[in-house]
Amino acid sequence: MPKLTFLPENKTVEFESGTIPYGDHGKPESILDIAMHFNVHLEHACGGSCACTTCHVIVVEGDKNLSEADDDELDRLDMAAGLTLRSRLGCQAVVRGDVAIEIPSWNRNYISEGGVSTLGPRPSLSPDPSHLP
Repeated sequence: MPKLTFLPENKTVEFESGTIPYGDHGKPESILDIAMHFNVHLEHACGGSCACTTCHVIVVEGDKNLSEADDDELDRLDMAAGLTLRSRLGCQAVVRGDVAIEIPSWNRNYISEGGVSTLGPRPSLSPDPSHLP
């Protein structure tokens, strides 16, 4: 059974291929699909349709256990911040064996994961009533 390890969380999930109900998160059994099934937060602004790079991950181990990147993924990766030779889009990389990936720190949405802003309270976008006619 394939195992997928998410770093820096160091959370490993194991699944039997063909048994994860497809959640319409990228390709079936992609890194993103598996992450969503096991409640691991991985950004995916486009919903997993290979139209952005928010699910960009770095493959630490097991790159041969992932599907080969197609032209659409490679074209999109060219726009990713922090691109490396081990970069993949989580929505496109299908897991076929044991893999370890790192979600880069600049690609983790701290606030959506329950973190607190260090910038102070968010300013109100509502107009100040004292300035209304």
